[in-house]
Amino acid sequence: MEHVTPVSAGGQTTYENLALACFACNRRKWDRLEGFDPLTQTTTRLFNPRLDNWNDHFAWSEDALRVIGRTPVGRATVEALELNRERVQQIRAADVAVGRHPPPEDQRLTRTE
Repeated sequence: MEHVTPVSAGGQTTYENLALACFACNRRKWDRLEGFDPLTQTTTRLFNPRLDNWNDHFAWSEDALRVIGRTPVGRATVEALELNRERVQQIRAADVAVGRHPPPEDQRLTRTE
């Protein structure tokens, strides 16, 4: 479990402030609320799974192995949590091979995007 707003920033341990997160992403987020968008070169808030819609900020690469940030929030989150590290891509590849990934409701980029 991850505190969306960290306890150190006043977040409470309530359903509305908790989200599922893998151990590695939880450790990378730590007590951060912001990240750096490499495209705009600005600091911006991180994705909030309780308030934001995944498809507004992210899409899967054509092969579904990489998360692509589509907005400053998305790009900063991808960078801060290192969502495309090699090990995670290997896990996604195994899930693609058996039809478990990506979720059908998630957007995927095409060659033209």
